[in-house]
Formats: sequence, C-alpha cells, structure tokens
Amino acid sequence: MASEVAAALVPDGVLSVRVIWGVNLVQRDADGSDPYVVLHLDSQKLKTSVVRNTINPVWNEDLTLAVKDPSTPIKLEVYDKDRMSKDDAMGTAEVELEPLLQMARMDLEDIKSGTVVRTVRPHSKSCLADESQIVWEEGQVLQEVLVRLKDVDTGIVQLQLRWVKIPAAAA
Repeated sequence: MASEVAAALVPDGVLSVRVIWGVNLVQRDADGSDPYVVLHLDSQKLKTSVVRNTINPVWNEDLTLAVKDPSTPIKLEVYDKDRMSKDDAMGTAEVELEPLLQMARMDLEDIKSGTVVRTVRPHSKSCLADESQIVWEEGQVLQEVLVRLKDVDTGIVQLQLRWVKIPAAAA
C-alpha cells in the first residue's frame, strides 16, 4: 500500500541528471586523481566516465533514472579510478528529490519560461553547499544543485536535475 501511494506521488516522467563538474576534490594519488561519479537511486546504479589527472573534473554527462518513490534521495559517490588496486573513495552526498517532484506535479504551463518556482535552502541534514533554485524552463522543471561531499575534507560537485515528462499514452 505504501509503495502504491509513493508511486501516485511521482509524476509521469524520468529524472535526467547532468553531472557537470567537481571542484577541489580530495587528491588520492601522488601523481593525480582520476575521478568519476556513481549515482544510486533505488536499485539503479549509473556511472560517469573517468576524467584523468585532476581534482577539478568536468564531466558534462547526462544520466537518466526512473523515480519510484519521491522520498528516496539520489546517492552520489565520487571515486578515484586506480589501475592496480581498489578505487579510492573521494566523498559521498545525497540529494533530495521531493522538492523538484512537488514542482513537477504542479500545473506550471502558464508560467513564463525561466521563472523560479521554488528555492531550496541548505539545512543541517542536507548536502547542499548553497541554496538551489527550481526553475520552470521550456515546459520542464529543472534544478541546479551544488553538493558538498561528506566523509572527506573538501570537494563540491555540481548537478543539474531535470524532470522530463513522458506524455500519457493515447487511449
């Protein structure tokens, strides 16, 4: 019953996550780090490519996830790719989806493109490094997010979350 209620709260669509860049990530190897990002949502696990020899990588990669429960956050893990040993952890973070999905459920069609429809502020339990705005843009709801990595001394990753509506099937 709880899963049916959660599914009813998720609008028809998919979540497109653009992993944009990382800045000031922890250096794990003396000769430079080779970072990549792993996104987890429910049983889904997607990875970006590896960016060689930097602690300030630019990925600009789009990954698509199906959302089953709006209260389940995206889990983000950053790793340093190693050739001869286990990859080194470079930090973790979580991003709440509920604010974005609440806006995606609203009828925003009459709002001017580029309008900020909600601002999400960091709080003690969030990984947000700064406040984040949810914007209605060209028929889609999107949110730029800066997340501070946990379990490490330094590191921020920028993501763009975009809810992509899937049109209902014609009956």
